[in-house]
Amino acid sequence: MTSLASGTAFATAGFAPVAKTSVSASPLPAARVQSLRGAESSTREAGAGQGAALGALAVGITCAGLHRANRRRRVKAKGCVVSAKGGDVSASFTGVCEQTGVTLNRYMIEMTKRGIVDKDIESIFNSIREATKVIAKLVNRAPLSQAELLGLEGEVNVQGEDQKKLDVITNDVLKKALQYSGKLGTLASEEEDAPVVGSRTADGKVISRGSDAILAETGNYVCVFDPLDGSSNVDAGIAVGTIFGIFKEADVEECKIPLSDNLSEDEVACLASTLQPGKALVAAGYVLYSCSTELVFTVGRGCVGFTLDPSIGEYVLTRPRMRIPERGNLYSLNEANKAEWDEPMKEYIKNIQSGRGETGKKYSLRYIGSMVGDVHRTLLYGGLFAYPADKKNPNGKLRLLYEAAPMSFILEQAGGMSSTGLSRVMDIPPTGVHQRVPIILGSTDDVAECCKYYQKSDDKSLKKRENDRMDAVVS
Repeated sequence: MTSLASGTAFATAGFAPVAKTSVSASPLPAARVQSLRGAESSTREAGAGQGAALGALAVGITCAGLHRANRRRRVKAKGCVVSAKGGDVSASFTGVCEQTGVTLNRYMIEMTKRGIVDKDIESIFNSIREATKVIAKLVNRAPLSQAELLGLEGEVNVQGEDQKKLDVITNDVLKKALQYSGKLGTLASEEEDAPVVGSRTADGKVISRGSDAILAETGNYVCVFDPLDGSSNVDAGIAVGTIFGIFKEADVEECKIPLSDNLSEDEVACLASTLQPGKALVAAGYVLYSCSTELVFTVGRGCVGFTLDPSIGEYVLTRPRMRIPERGNLYSLNEANKAEWDEPMKEYIKNIQSGRGETGKKYSLRYIGSMVGDVHRTLLYGGLFAYPADKKNPNGKLRLLYEAAPMSFILEQAGGMSSTGLSRVMDIPPTGVHQRVPIILGSTDDVAECCKYYQKSDDKSLKKRENDRMDAVVS
C-alpha cells in the first residue's frame, strides 16, 4: 500500500474499465467453483494492468495565486504504465496544493471531467462525503453525550435486532443527505423494512415516480447502505463503519420480484430497482470510524482510499492504489461459532491453525466483530475474513445487498476474491432486500484454498442450500 504525502507528484493511470466476469449458472456447485476460480483469476490478471486505474489518480490543482498554465505539466510517471484503450498511458501531475493534498471533492471533479463517472455519481458521492463526516463526529462525541447517543432506542429493526440510538440517528443522517441529492430513484437501508423513493423536492416532498425531474437526470441510481455497521461496539469505543453500494436503476419489467398482493406501484418499482445482483453495482465503498476516519471505494476501476483530515474537514487521498496481497497469514471470523459451522469451514480453520494448510505456516486470528474494521485490515494485510453459515443461520448472517455485495465488489477490485464457498457472491440473485448469505472474502489464494474444502464436500444439504440460493429460491 502506498501512502502519499501532500505536495508530491501523483501518478495518473489510464482508465480502461475492468472486465466484469460472471460465473455461468450450473446445477452442480463444484462446477460453479471451477468457474468462480477462473473468473477471479481473470479479474486479477486484468486488475494488474487495468484494475488499478483509479489508483494514483491525481488532480493537477495549484494553490491560490499560482498560474495554472505555468505550474501544471505532465511528466513521465516512473513505474506507472497502465494498459488502456488506445495504448499505454503514463503520466503524473504536479502542483498539488501542499496544504490540502488531493481532496475527495477535487478527485471526483477530475473523474467526471475524464468521463469515468457522470455528474449524478459525483453528486451522490458529495452527499455521502458530507453525511459520513457528520457520522464521524457523532461516533466521536458519543461517550460525551451518552444520554443522547448511546444505548438502545427501544425499537427492533426488521431483522429482529435491538436498534441502538446511533443506528436510528445515522440512518436518518445518511438517508436525508442522499435524498436531497436529487439523483437517486430508490434508497434501501438495513435499518428500514422496505426501500423508499430516493429524491425529494426543496420543500421536502417525495418526488413521485414518472413526474418531471426536479434536477437534471434525477433518479438514475439506487443506493443501498448500512449506516452504522458494528453498532453494538459503539458503547465500547471500538471501530464501526458505514457500507454503501450504488446500482444503476433497473427496468421494472426485467426484474423478478417476490409476489405480493400488498405492494403498491411505487413499492414494486422500488423493489425491482433494488433487487439486483452485486455484479450490477457501479460503485461501492465503506467508511471506517476508528483512530482515523477512512473512506475506501471503487467505481469498478480499482480501489482507492481517503482519510478525513479534521484540520480542514476534508477527505484527502492517502491510498491511491489499494491492492490486497495474494496471500496472507491472518484469518478473521467469530470462532465462538465453530461447533455450529459446516464441516468444510471447520476443517479449513483447523488446518491453517496448525500449519497444515497450503502454505505450511500457522495462521493467526484477528477479529474485531465489526465487518468494516475486519475487512479493512484484511484488505491492507491480506488473509481471509469470513462469516460462514452455521446451524443457527444456515443461510449466513450478513446481508447480501447492504454488506456482502458491496464489500465483495471492493475486494475484487483490489485484486481479492469473495465467495460463499461454492459460488461467487457477486453472482447471487437477491430474493429480498434483507436476504442473508454466507461470505468468505480476502486474498485470492486464501479464499481459493478455503473453497476447495467446500468443493470436495459431499454434504447434500450444503449443496442444496447453494443451488437454491443461486436459483433465487425464496427460503
